[in-house]
Amino acid sequence: MSGSYPNLRLRRTRASGWSRALHRETLLTPADLIWPLFVTEGSGVEEPIATLPGVSRWSVDGIARRAREAVELGIPCVALFPNTPAAKRSDDGAEALNPDNLMCRAVKAIRDACGHDVGILTDVALDPYTSHGQDGLVDAAGYVVNDDTVAVLVDQALNQAEAGADIIAPSDMMDGRIKAIRMALEMNGHPNVQIMSYAAKYASAFYGPFRDAVGSSGLLKGDKKTYQMDPANGDEALREVALDIEEGADSVMVKPGLAYLDVIWRVKQEFRVPVFAYQVSGEYALIEAGAAAGVGDRDALLMEKLLAFKRAGCSGVLTYHAPVAARLLGA
Repeated sequence: MSGSYPNLRLRRTRASGWSRALHRETLLTPADLIWPLFVTEGSGVEEPIATLPGVSRWSVDGIARRAREAVELGIPCVALFPNTPAAKRSDDGAEALNPDNLMCRAVKAIRDACGHDVGILTDVALDPYTSHGQDGLVDAAGYVVNDDTVAVLVDQALNQAEAGADIIAPSDMMDGRIKAIRMALEMNGHPNVQIMSYAAKYASAFYGPFRDAVGSSGLLKGDKKTYQMDPANGDEALREVALDIEEGADSVMVKPGLAYLDVIWRVKQEFRVPVFAYQVSGEYALIEAGAAAGVGDRDALLMEKLLAFKRAGCSGVLTYHAPVAARLLGA
């Protein structure tokens, strides 16, 4: 940087609102947001989630209304996660392959309600469908096996594509699943279905409220450290991302978001591909709890954090605050 005080006064451009807007480096709009939604059985159902204040599970008809709301707010995409009833869960997660499961019915309802005015992202992993809460098939020793799980994930992805999903988002962290899913989509008439890979998904302590939302928290046996990433590792994230891009991912995700801004930045600088962050359930809940405790203004806290994701290099952010943020940005 050249120049010195008083010839250079950096406060000059901060002195008024119009000038701050003119010189703003990072732009956040509703088009940068993806709204995660939880689907449950029934009709006319709204079930508030205690650990996610302000977030509910919705029956399929309610999900369609939320998708129309997203269109009205300028949010371009919704992400779906099912709360599968216990009676439909099994060790092998077979309900994931049912063309009439909650996920597929929600996809079809959104398509009927909104046409192609909103994108539909679907989660590919078995934890919402397994009786043990793991993201894949488990052997006798309790280890989540890789290749057999990938075979099921491929069928799950095809099931969702057939229902009308626009973006398949594998969140399981099995090795090789992006290539297998990409090949299956190509061979089965879905060449334009995108893959957003959860490429760097960490074994985080911030997922608790999400597991409550999809009904897996009380079921999980053991932990997920044999397949989700060690929070201490950054270089490994770059290896994961490189593999997924090579295998056919159209975009990649870092999850969680705020605690891994350094990883987001490194991925963007290294690969120059679309990078998304998931502001996960624990991050959302901390904002709400902090605001409720009086530590700061809720709206200011959430907007500052969303800007941090964009500043770090994100193309977009999955956040439960999407409708709130969109309204603030449109105000």
